[in-house]
Amino acid sequence: MRVAVFLGSSPGPPAHRDCVTALADGLVARNIGIVYGGAQVGLMGLLAERALAAGGEVIGVIPRDLFAREVPHRGVTRLVEVDSMHERKAQMAELADAFVALPGGVGTLEELFEVFTWRLLGIHDKPVTLLDPDGFYDPLVDQLDRVVAQGYLSADKRAALGRVRTVDELLASYDAPS
Repeated sequence: MRVAVFLGSSPGPPAHRDCVTALADGLVARNIGIVYGGAQVGLMGLLAERALAAGGEVIGVIPRDLFAREVPHRGVTRLVEVDSMHERKAQMAELADAFVALPGGVGTLEELFEVFTWRLLGIHDKPVTLLDPDGFYDPLVDQLDRVVAQGYLSADKRAALGRVRTVDELLASYDAPS
C-alpha cells in the first residue's frame, strides 16, 4: 500500500511538524509507502527525511519547473520528474492507494480538492482524508458543510472526504478491512 501525502513546502508550526514525523513513523511501521510532492524543503522534506531514516519507501513526484523553488529531494527511493502540475497529480494518484492532506498552503488545498473531486466523479474510489491535528481545517470543514446546507453537494458525497484529528485515527482507518 502507498499513501499520497499532500502537505506544505513551508516548515509550518511545531504542532504540524510533530504530526508529520508521527505520520512518517506510523506509515513506515506499517510498511506503507509514501508518495509526496518530491521536495526537500518544508513539511514535505521533513516527511521524506523521517520516513527514509526509518527505512521506508518514499516516492517523490515533482515538476521540473519547481526545482528552484521546492528543491527536489534526490535521496528518495524514487524521484519522478514530470513536466507539469497536472502530470504530478495524475502520477501521484496512479501510485497511491489513499490520499491524506495535512496542513499546507494553496497548493495543498488544490491537490486535496482535485482528488476529492475525482472521487466524487468516480474517477477513483480511494480514501481521501484530512489529517487535522489542531483544527487547522475547521474553516474548510465549515464551508463544506455550508455547501451541503445550500444544496450544492449532497451529504453522502460530502462524507467522501474524511477527517481525523490524530495519526493513530488515520492509521487505524488503513488497518480496517475495506
